[in-house]
Amino acid sequence: MVQPQHDKRSDATSPTSVGATDGQLVVASYPTYADAERAVDYLSDQGFPVQRTAIVGRGLSSFERITGRLTIWRAAAQSAAHGAVLGALFGWLFGLFDWVNPLIASLLLALYGAIFGAVAGGLLGLVGHALTGGRRDFSSVAGMRAESYDIIVDAEVAAQAVQLLDALTAPGGERAAGGRR
Repeated sequence: MVQPQHDKRSDATSPTSVGATDGQLVVASYPTYADAERAVDYLSDQGFPVQRTAIVGRGLSSFERITGRLTIWRAAAQSAAHGAVLGALFGWLFGLFDWVNPLIASLLLALYGAIFGAVAGGLLGLVGHALTGGRRDFSSVAGMRAESYDIIVDAEVAAQAVQLLDALTAPGGERAAGGRR
């Protein structure tokens, strides 16, 4: 597999092959997803066929941001809140479609559903956290990040993409030596 070159292109008419995605070439690389997204938006504004374009993250790594301590009561409260919302939704739908006889107002069914959902969710959260035995006493949010973001396009339109992205008005054009590669 041919790896994309992450240094500034010296020859703007020679995009780099990415190998695994046959028929597509790397035309630019950006340090952030937002920069790559702006470049694709610019290509779209210029009439480029962006349906033949992809943004590929290179050097992916996963991370987990710890958001706080997870006690048994916090686990129960979070599960109760989720259960209440789900219960209210189901209760409202049952009332909306008249699935309960005798006819009960949909808002009253939503309230009953929220109460039942909160109780059931709280109990399930309490039991679920207790069963972990303290192995994971924190809450977190998982994510992915990349070292760089390559714009790849079909080989047939690669030269056009390079030409558009090398224009001075293109995103990253004024800082090509440090930003776009």
